Amino acid sequence: MSAQPWVEKYRPKNVSEVAYQEEVVNTLTRALESANLPHLLLYGPPGTGKTSTALAIARQLYGPELMKTRVLELNASDERGIHVVREKVKSFAAAAVGAPAPGYPCPPYKLLILDEADSMTQEAQNALRRTMETYSRVTRFVFICNYVSRIIEPLASRCAKFRFKPVQAALMAGRIEYISEREELQLAPGALDTLAAVSGGDLRRAITTLQSAAKLGAGTVDSSTLLDVSGQVPGEVVSGLAAACKARGHGRFGALQRRVQDVVAEGFAAQQVLLQLQAELVSDRTPDAASDLRLAEALEALAAADHSLAAGADETLQLLNVVGRVHNAYAVA
Repeated sequence: MSAQPWVEKYRPKNVSEVAYQEEVVNTLTRALESANLPHLLLYGPPGTGKTSTALAIARQLYGPELMKTRVLELNASDERGIHVVREKVKSFAAAAVGAPAPGYPCPPYKLLILDEADSMTQEAQNALRRTMETYSRVTRFVFICNYVSRIIEPLASRCAKFRFKPVQAALMAGRIEYISEREELQLAPGALDTLAAVSGGDLRRAITTLQSAAKLGAGTVDSSTLLDVSGQVPGEVVSGLAAACKARGHGRFGALQRRVQDVVAEGFAAQQVLLQLQAELVSDRTPDAASDLRLAEALEALAAADHSLAAGADETLQLLNVVGRVHNAYAVA
């Protein structure tokens, strides 16, 4: 079994190998045939192949050796300020294009890949607009992001946009089975369904979870091991918490507090608890107006808590606040 991260080991080497994004692959393949690539904006959920596609484009254009000088990859979530645009980006964009490599198209421009571009500040994005205009003859920009709405319109309008869709469970299963066969893994019954459920359409997460479970399972991967390494909260814990929130009657906060304390003591991530609690509440709704109003109030509480947790709020306090508000929503007859 390989010690190399499987996400890297099985990363596509060319655009045609990108999994299950047919429309994107077909369009980019035609563009690569002419080697006349526009600026690109690749957007969509995590783990759907955006970064793999950008790197595959670079490899097809320049080959593995020339990539080292013709391609600059930056993670904008780490380097997102205006000084990065003024220093690293501008100096790379302005540099002259070197000699081509034999056997590859090697068009007369460089490639600048900005991953997680939606983390860039507004100042940096505005500065980048001018850089794109000035150096478009010798540099093509590839923006990669999860939320296209966070890219300012002047940048987005200069790019060809490609949307990456979440990978469906049936399609993900094919890739997982291929990797399992190559790594001589045995998948227990139900393991593929569990992996699809915990990854939520994120193929990168599915592959990483599979590798982690393989190390623990000594060549066999089952649902229990996958749940352990994925950080998922056991279904019975979430359903028990939801049932306690929905129970009618006054003076029940003590019972809810004990539930929250048990969840925290087990070390479950609060945001994961909220995510699964939301799915549990939505799946258990009844089709009537009163139920919809209760659910809307509960989801509003979950959204507010998720926002607070992302800003660094205390997990225990946020969970207590959520269960109290959800119980209050459902306690009204």
